[in-house]
Amino acid sequence: MVAENEKHDHQSHDAARSLTSSQIDGDVRDVRLPQGRDIDVVTTFINNLDPEIRDLPISTQESRRVLWKIDLIVLPLMAGTTILAAVDKNIIGNTAILGILEDTNISKNQFSVIGSLFFIGYLVSEWPMAYLIQRLPAAKLLAATVFGWGVLAMCTAATHSFAGLAVVRFLMGGLEAIVYPTNSILTVMWWTRSEQPVRTAIWFNTISTAFTGIVSYGIGLTHTNLSRWQLLFLVVGGFTLLWSVLLWFFLPDSPVNCWQLSDREKWVAIQRVKDNNTGVEDTTFKWYQVKELLQDPKTWLLVIFAAAQNVPNGGISSFSGLIVSGFGFNTLQSILVNLPTGIIGTTFQVLLSIPSAKLKGWRRSIIAAANLVPLVCAVLLWQLPRDNKHGLLASYLCFWTYFTPYVLSTSLPMANTSGHTKKVTMNALWFIAYSLGNILGPQAFRAEDSPNYTSGFIGLVCCVAVAIIAILSYGFLCRLENRKRDRAAGEAGEGEDVSAAEAFNDLTDREKPSFRYAY
Repeated sequence: MVAENEKHDHQSHDAARSLTSSQIDGDVRDVRLPQGRDIDVVTTFINNLDPEIRDLPISTQESRRVLWKIDLIVLPLMAGTTILAAVDKNIIGNTAILGILEDTNISKNQFSVIGSLFFIGYLVSEWPMAYLIQRLPAAKLLAATVFGWGVLAMCTAATHSFAGLAVVRFLMGGLEAIVYPTNSILTVMWWTRSEQPVRTAIWFNTISTAFTGIVSYGIGLTHTNLSRWQLLFLVVGGFTLLWSVLLWFFLPDSPVNCWQLSDREKWVAIQRVKDNNTGVEDTTFKWYQVKELLQDPKTWLLVIFAAAQNVPNGGISSFSGLIVSGFGFNTLQSILVNLPTGIIGTTFQVLLSIPSAKLKGWRRSIIAAANLVPLVCAVLLWQLPRDNKHGLLASYLCFWTYFTPYVLSTSLPMANTSGHTKKVTMNALWFIAYSLGNILGPQAFRAEDSPNYTSGFIGLVCCVAVAIIAILSYGFLCRLENRKRDRAAGEAGEGEDVSAAEAFNDLTDREKPSFRYAY
């Protein structure tokens, strides 16, 4: 049965490549697809578009106006969703010093398990979510799941045992598994390769720690019948529910169904990303694209990088409160210390995203260099004497730049993958690796190792080093492949120009001679 499906996929693919299209200046004028094949939504939109809209040349000023409008419509909603996802996920770190351990009668080792269970739920849901993203309108699916995890966040306040807390966190992780894959697909759908690093740095921010810190500090000063950690979950859960309503009505699924844009602006938005050469959307699942992805060594280098890079994320986000209190700070002081961490991390990643976008062929080196900061900080947290309170605090705050390398790399899996099934599968593998790293992270911080957590910091040093090696190796393979394609194109007398038919068809990067990898 699988063999028959693969044969059918190849036949559909071959037929797609034989489509007829008359093109003027690289724009699609007419595209005819074989009968019975699911039609790419963008190609359908183009074929039904008024020729007067298509034929009018796109000026630089018009392209910039559309980009500005996209940034105002899409980017804030993506960034807000990411912040809320991180808040609802990482808030558990502050609840550890707001009484949740005592009220639910759980130990620090059980708390480590709670931290990992969120990402186990995340891991289990990756493939189902990848399938749903392929089959359902992405933005509407995202809004529905945001509503669901908002409800679960509020339900957390009603838990009174390890079992109850474990179930809620597992389910919440399962629903939040959709956030980053959806945002990654939207990034490639709306922005060009050169624009993606800065936009990714904006939506994939760490401002959530500041938001969590402010709310946690305010709640820490309250005196109510509810425990402070319960009130914290109710407040952030309620805000999440309101945000899901905004997403439902204002976040578009793709350029062609964005009600905030005119048909002309939709056309400009589509043409802007044509040279990304990764396609936009196709609902046919193609097994040959999965096989092609799994046989590529670049895939597994990205998986290793993502897993290693996220071990610090799982550990630090779950144990932030306990780590800082171990430096000698009280409850409210520990909350305040964590306030600037997100600002430090986001500032670092936005600053580095600019050269990452501007300097072609340097992203892998910038990512590796950025990792040197958390690497040194992890060594200091491991080696500094416990009475060096200021040195430990400075190292801890600077360590929060650890997320920058991951953010700078997030657009690579999508930018370097063409073919919708291949992209969705790569997205799933990328975030499975993300989950594995976050699952392992809390396990590095054990109760018997507190308050110094020496073993945890040694583990962080090792993982950051592995991440550096993996991303440099990935960039090396991308560079080799590009050179090989350049030589082949030169021998054939061809350039790197991307035809609209090739850009918008559901072909893989391996099948597109004009495709070049970003690194």
